[in-house]
Amino acid sequence: MPENTDLKHTEFYDQHIAAGGKMVPFVGYLMPVQYSEGIMQEHLHCRDNAGLFDVSHMGQVLVSGEGAALALEKLMPVDLESLQINQQTYAIFTTQSGGISDDLIVTRWSENSFFLVVNAACKEQDIAHLREHLVGLDINYFGHRQLLALQGLAAKEVMAELAPEANSLVFMHGCRVSIDGMDCYVTRSGYTGEDGFEISVAAADARALAELLLAHSSVKWIGLGARDSLRLEAGLCLYGHDLSPETSPVEASISWCISKSRRSDGARAGGFLGADIILDQLANGVAKKRVGFIVEGRAPVREGAEIIDQQGAVVGQITSGGFGPTLQAPIAMGYVPTHLSAVGTQLNALVRGKERPITVTKMPLVQQRYFRG
Repeated sequence: MPENTDLKHTEFYDQHIAAGGKMVPFVGYLMPVQYSEGIMQEHLHCRDNAGLFDVSHMGQVLVSGEGAALALEKLMPVDLESLQINQQTYAIFTTQSGGISDDLIVTRWSENSFFLVVNAACKEQDIAHLREHLVGLDINYFGHRQLLALQGLAAKEVMAELAPEANSLVFMHGCRVSIDGMDCYVTRSGYTGEDGFEISVAAADARALAELLLAHSSVKWIGLGARDSLRLEAGLCLYGHDLSPETSPVEASISWCISKSRRSDGARAGGFLGADIILDQLANGVAKKRVGFIVEGRAPVREGAEIIDQQGAVVGQITSGGFGPTLQAPIAMGYVPTHLSAVGTQLNALVRGKERPITVTKMPLVQQRYFRG
């Protein structure tokens, strides 16, 4: 057990220990990487039943004030003005050089208030970024709230019993509900590719809510290891690995997150940090792209492995890699030159000096099952 007293605990720390959680340092917190059954079984349990994830290390931030939508649009290439109340969207903070300083989920809570969930490693810099650029708006960090994610095939059955109104949500929408007397804000999205819910709850109610959810036979705690393999199968990026200030949204193959209204021919074209560079890339293309890979054999290819072409030249790098329990095969993501990004392209990854055949494949590698109504 790590003894670093500088590491923070979420409200669920004692519950993780009681459940057999193997705790590891992660972005300033002690978090469970896995439980007694192991990553493989946790992964499959989430696909077939329901997994409960402690994501309280992530940042919950409320931005509010007159003109909040247009102000936030200066920092991200999305159309916040058209979001309905309780509707959410995936977004990125862009940089002046066209890179990505974080990716996040934004939910409109009212006409002039937006609820942001940002990555744990970036939350301090994100709050500073917001305060620097959104002078006159209120930026409130919800350090007093915890965040749980209930994901998987049976998640809707559990939610139907505990909060029927939340179970009627469709993908990327939210609502405020009372669960057994506890005030919660629930959204329906997720990082696993499965249908699921995120539940923001006051710290004082957090452990009671977790116990209520875990009382269902279909629900088990899931650690960081299976969270990573699930999102990799779903073709979802991990900030600091697949996304960074050195990669643009076009290079990262997430151009879909740039709203039509913010593109060159849109009603509110540009106006965000790095817009000229990013819009030029949309029009004229990029030299490299993020792609998915199926790896030959059984051993995984890990982040950092070099990608080489058929002539032996280094052409790219793996940014995420591991074993895909659903596919029963190793899978990966990485960046390659655009001319080598077509599905079916045969390449190799260098692992301890040996070449491992990899094939560019369509993403997501496992079909996403979001509930869209």
